[in-house]
Amino acid sequence: MIGLVLAAGAGRRLRPYTDTLPKALVPVDGDTTVLDIALKNFAEVGLTEVAIVVGYRKEAVYARKEALEAKYGVAITLIDNDKAEEWNNAYSLWCAREVLKRGVILANGDTVHPVSVEKTLLAARGQGQKIILALDTVKNLADEEMKVITAEGKGVQRITKLMDPASATGEYIGVTLIEPEAAEELADALKATFERDPDLYYEDGYQELVNRGFTVDVAPIGEVSWVEIDNHDDLAKGREIACQY
Repeated sequence: MIGLVLAAGAGRRLRPYTDTLPKALVPVDGDTTVLDIALKNFAEVGLTEVAIVVGYRKEAVYARKEALEAKYGVAITLIDNDKAEEWNNAYSLWCAREVLKRGVILANGDTVHPVSVEKTLLAARGQGQKIILALDTVKNLADEEMKVITAEGKGVQRITKLMDPASATGEYIGVTLIEPEAAEELADALKATFERDPDLYYEDGYQELVNRGFTVDVAPIGEVSWVEIDNHDDLAKGREIACQY
């Protein structure tokens, strides 16, 4: 199993930081970036290889690759997303379809979270699950969050931002454990998703899997401080959180 980070997005709501950097390289604690936190977490749970999907301002990630490898003791493979500024992240995850065959812990390049999330996902393995989503069942939800409805013993029933927050079981935080056995089916679902609409999220690919009868499981992360950084308010919160890790 290896680490996988989606770091191709432009993050236009974080300008001027993202005028020259992808969102994953915006600092959240001194020189520490969201990408640094993801790599540190992967290394702490014993992963020695990481793939990073890059696109917007990818040259900044290429320039830091060797230093990041040395700092975190991981071998990094960079995967180019040629449509990063045109299409949404269903296509971005599909670009890593060959990597999925090895099994991955996927982390969005804009999610600041502690290593306890990765540890929770790894601890949840072993009962036939193929895909396990990290789920926050504590947070009060609003319209912007990626919300999930689950059913006892059946896993995810619905995953979308477009639902009444009161009906949701919790929020998907942007971290997933994907076993090798799920790779081909997930890649096919992602392809169907972005071919239907290139603006769709990879979570819509998860929904496509569920619609096909595939079980997508969840692992509640407990009361954990984390944030998805979309705008400057999120960045301020991310900086409050990141210094705790």
